[in-house]
Amino acid sequence: MEPVETAKHVIDSNKYLTLGSVLDDGNPWTTPVYFTPDGYHRFYWVSNPDSVHSRNIAARSRVRIVVFDSSVRIGGAEAVFMDAEATLVPEAELADASALYSGRFPELREFGVDELTAPNSLRLYRADALNHEILVRGSDPVFGKGTDSRLLVDIPRG
Repeated sequence: MEPVETAKHVIDSNKYLTLGSVLDDGNPWTTPVYFTPDGYHRFYWVSNPDSVHSRNIAARSRVRIVVFDSSVRIGGAEAVFMDAEATLVPEAELADASALYSGRFPELREFGVDELTAPNSLRLYRADALNHEILVRGSDPVFGKGTDSRLLVDIPRG
């Protein structure tokens, strides 16, 4: 599989991403969140604004995202790494964004706009990817370097 296709496959095939943000003291904070992609550059999730990662995003919008499949055999890992800018979805965009978020899988609970605004406790967030890298296993016959590495891939928008 070509690198861009690998990145798309990993994003399309997984339900959770690991969201990395930065605490006030500069230490990293990571958490898994269920996500819905809008293409390969925008990712949505629902969270409480009082959660640690949401507070981190409110203070520092730059995040790091990893999408990977932990069910593959040992030695068969595939992952996509992204630097991104994260934010609350603006209220003017909530109707369309929440419909997109809720439509990915039939078992996903549908969230109405009223459930994602005050006084309710959940909000819809998004992250816009600034770049994409894929995991390259050290033994990869084309891109391998003897140890695992990353390869920057350019996923066209649209």
